Amino acid sequence: MKTALIQQKYYQTKVETIAHTLSHIEQASSEGAELVVLQELHQTEYFCQSEDTNFFTYADSFEEDVAFWSHVAKKNSIVLVTSLFEKRTAGLYHNTAVVFEKDGTVAGKYRKMHIPDDPGFYEKFYFTPGDLGFEPIQTSVGKLGVLICWDQWYPEAARIMTLKGAEILIYPTAIGWFDVDSKEEKQRQLESWITIQRSHAIANGIPVMSCNRIGFEADPSHVLEGTRFWGNSFICGAQGELLTHANHQNDTILYADILHERTKEVRDIWPFLRDRRIEEYDCLLKRFCDNN
Repeated sequence: MKTALIQQKYYQTKVETIAHTLSHIEQASSEGAELVVLQELHQTEYFCQSEDTNFFTYADSFEEDVAFWSHVAKKNSIVLVTSLFEKRTAGLYHNTAVVFEKDGTVAGKYRKMHIPDDPGFYEKFYFTPGDLGFEPIQTSVGKLGVLICWDQWYPEAARIMTLKGAEILIYPTAIGWFDVDSKEEKQRQLESWITIQRSHAIANGIPVMSCNRIGFEADPSHVLEGTRFWGNSFICGAQGELLTHANHQNDTILYADILHERTKEVRDIWPFLRDRRIEEYDCLLKRFCDNN
């Protein structure tokens, strides 16, 4: 199965940004991609750099956005993973991945479960934690374990998706550097981000697709200078091997062929799921194992 990640920057308006995304999708489809993955909150800037109630209006178009991307998936005959700002009702919003089948129908959705609250990443102000659980989404190209950005740091999320039958782990992402950080610190952060996701692939014997944005986006509140999103989108195989890897600065369509049978081959020689001591893992259900 040919897959494609679309790494791109924000082009100052929703209309212009979507126009570039559509061009990339059409090219990926013409190259034979059956599964196309877009980055986190791909229609707009990463608005969570500040806390501003005006940004809640972005979620007003959720139903229209779903209809729009449904048409795109059908037109290009692809399974499409999108990342949208969902409004359920006034004051209740989610960071939601909606997955479309090749005929445009909604195959399923995932609401981001782990919500960060850090300088420049004030997501708890905007998003309610997901309530759909860690449920893989069945599509014509396989069972997709879709997670979102901050979920990347949690092995529990990757494991549960795997135990429920996910055949690929997919992470739409928006993560970057602050320019004031040292070169060494930036490299440590990037390597940690890549390593943790490749580790999910290895520990679960499953391919991983991670799609990040690029470009500098200023903090509209001017409290911080802004975030320079570090790109480096990648796809790795079931042993964590890098199949393809983008740079930190260019709009990129990243292609890779994923073979589902490769997962069986890897798990047969590295049977990590077989050797799990599930009767000894009760402590994982606690915040911290201090007997309190």
